[in-house]
Amino acid sequence: MPLAKALELAQEYDLDLVEVAANARPPVCKLMDYGKFKYESAMKAREARKNQAHTVIKEMKLRPKIDPHDYDTKKGHVVRFLKQGDKVKITIMFRGREQSRPELGYRLLQRLAEDVQDLGFVESNPKQDGRNMIMVLGPHKKKTEAMAEARQAQEARKAEAKANPGKSQNAADPDAVNAEVHDEAPAEASAEA
Repeated sequence: MPLAKALELAQEYDLDLVEVAANARPPVCKLMDYGKFKYESAMKAREARKNQAHTVIKEMKLRPKIDPHDYDTKKGHVVRFLKQGDKVKITIMFRGREQSRPELGYRLLQRLAEDVQDLGFVESNPKQDGRNMIMVLGPHKKKTEAMAEARQAQEARKAEAKANPGKSQNAADPDAVNAEVHDEAPAEASAEA
């Protein structure tokens, strides 16, 4: 189609004549609303960036003689990181005479790996690096999957909060319910006296 006729058609339909493939023979042009096209492509790029996930390595430091409660707390953090789809670098720090007993650190790392095996796997086996022993755990699910699940859970919580605005506050704050009960009791006692 001649250029003049294409420009006439574009003007008639109130659209823009946009060259799509300049290197083709003959060059390929398209009738479109160029402003709308740029806006939609920008929105697609923005959505792609929003769903993009950066690989993050979280670090958790332990000692070979860790208390059971402290171990459970640290393990909870590792579980949270793996659920979020992040890799976790576990570092056992040895001091003084502990350096002569690396098997304590190795056993601790193996125990942690067994405790979280349903959420992650050992990506890098334990190895001694000077005063430290290091192991890397990788999550079973990808970061994008974890982000999507978290987004769905958040939307579900928002929908539930909108559906039941009063219930969520009372259930979350049991002291408020107890305070109401205690406030009523003295009033009844004073009425009886």
